Amino acid sequence: MDNLDYGIIGNCRSAALISKNGAIEWSCLPAFDSSSVFAKILDENKGGSFEILTNGDYKITQNYISQTAILVTTYTNGNDIFEVRDFMPRYKLEDGSYYSPPEIIRYLRYVSGKPTFKVLYNPKLEYASSDTKTYIKKDFITSLTHGEKFDTVFLYTSFNKERVVSGNEIELTEDGYFLFGYNEKIFSPSVKKVYLEQQRTKVYWLNWSGKIPKYHLYNTEINRSSITLKLLTYDKTGAVLAAATTSLPETIGEVRNWDYRFCWIRDASMVIKVMSELGHKNVAKRYLQFIINLIPDKDEKLQIMYGINGEKELTEETLEHLDGYKGSKPVRVGNAAYKQKQNDIYGILMDVIYEQLVKFSTDLENGEDLWGITKGIVWIVDKHWKEADKGIWEFRAEDRHFTFSKVLCWVAIDRAIKVARIFNKSHKIEKWTRLEQAIKKDILENAWNDEVNAFTQSYGSTYLDASVLLMESYGFIHAKHPKFVATVKAIENNLCNDGLLYRYKNEDDFGLPSSSFTICTFWFINSLFKIGEEEKARMYFDRLLGYSNHLGLFSEDVDFKTKRLLGNFPQAYSHLALIECALNFSAKESDEKVLESMRE
Repeated sequence: MDNLDYGIIGNCRSAALISKNGAIEWSCLPAFDSSSVFAKILDENKGGSFEILTNGDYKITQNYISQTAILVTTYTNGNDIFEVRDFMPRYKLEDGSYYSPPEIIRYLRYVSGKPTFKVLYNPKLEYASSDTKTYIKKDFITSLTHGEKFDTVFLYTSFNKERVVSGNEIELTEDGYFLFGYNEKIFSPSVKKVYLEQQRTKVYWLNWSGKIPKYHLYNTEINRSSITLKLLTYDKTGAVLAAATTSLPETIGEVRNWDYRFCWIRDASMVIKVMSELGHKNVAKRYLQFIINLIPDKDEKLQIMYGINGEKELTEETLEHLDGYKGSKPVRVGNAAYKQKQNDIYGILMDVIYEQLVKFSTDLENGEDLWGITKGIVWIVDKHWKEADKGIWEFRAEDRHFTFSKVLCWVAIDRAIKVARIFNKSHKIEKWTRLEQAIKKDILENAWNDEVNAFTQSYGSTYLDASVLLMESYGFIHAKHPKFVATVKAIENNLCNDGLLYRYKNEDDFGLPSSSFTICTFWFINSLFKIGEEEKARMYFDRLLGYSNHLGLFSEDVDFKTKRLLGNFPQAYSHLALIECALNFSAKESDEKVLESMRE
């Protein structure tokens, strides 16, 4: 079965996807949101790739070096064995800064016998929009395009450059390397230097992973998901990307294809909350600074998303010359959703600000900035919470009064009151409490539907929606409240299909949804766990983990029938929700072990 069988490597500046056969099929340099240099994933013929090819006798396996982002592809035909270790360098320098150049290293480790391989080196710059020419120079191979934009990349290697470019067979008798980069190197690489880069990068990731607490259950899954989230953070600004790709479709052959190489306030804030829980407070602090830098004016409304450097205009264009993933057009760059109004982002951001103040109150800088943002958010919510919006799922048609948006408006005021208490700003609390109670009353009166015995997608609607499951986790309603329990049951009956959840079943701008949105299944599992159906929740969770790819990675969606991964990849949303579920199960296991020891 076709699947998104890719590993991700990266260095918090950019990333690359490598197929299970060892082909680089997606990479943008010098940064995540740059134009692609390899895009075979979006067009088999035109996109460009960098492949290590062996004959049919070789068996190929792939895994990460444990607790790192170094991907190892092993080729063996019995006696002839070699490895390709793919990574993007990242490590700490003596001055405390990080070395994260825009380059990919492919370190070939000789193991035994007389292994042979060929190289298909085919960069296609600027989304393959015009010809890319490749030339062999004395010290390197260079590829360049003179299309609408001039661009160039460089390949350094220990192998014969003519054989590399022509695709002739190469016999591996000792360790070797390819260093593919956006910039020409000042000092020429060598096998020894490249090996040292690998070791330094390995130590960086081991140290990073070492900060994550050990849990009773699912440590491997928590670690891999955490590293994946880290790989989707942009070091330069603190932004967090929704995914590393553009235009991988939610359903093959349909037009639900979006560019996710941007920072959604909602997704990023949820990621930051989880990363804080795992002890990575620097990621959280840098993201908060990113937000502070975005809000220069006190009355300026937050957009739902920004570019990774804080860009506010993300104009959407289509690349007509690319066929799309498995023929799914269009391929889009940019995202028109940046213009949408989604009232939930204020609550999500306030929740993160509150969490950070609670966890890191003693060492959190920017307290005055955060208090200013808090007051600004309350002002905006007070002014706009009664208005309809596009909702969490970014419906492109008419605005509605979405339950999730209203609940998150309540969260914004609830957390603002708590922040006011932390800062001893008691004069605000009485006024804000009246607003918080008014929003809550409005939701309880208008979002509940007696006919379906559940909180529904929007006011006056009979449609169910997985997002309302978050009412409990944000503290709006208790897990054991009869109306929440009834909502979980109704969603299970209506939206659950073989353990996988629809976001909703009503028709949207592009027809009826036909794949499962992965994060929704994790939300559902969490909700089952919270209402006391723990065994069923654990069963669904273990089954869902089985739908990840061979490296434990998830995209945005899962096909209901085939269980193949769909949508942009890897998806931050999916991995943060996986971690939340795993932490719940692990905490339960921990509590039970404590009780057992008390009984002994």
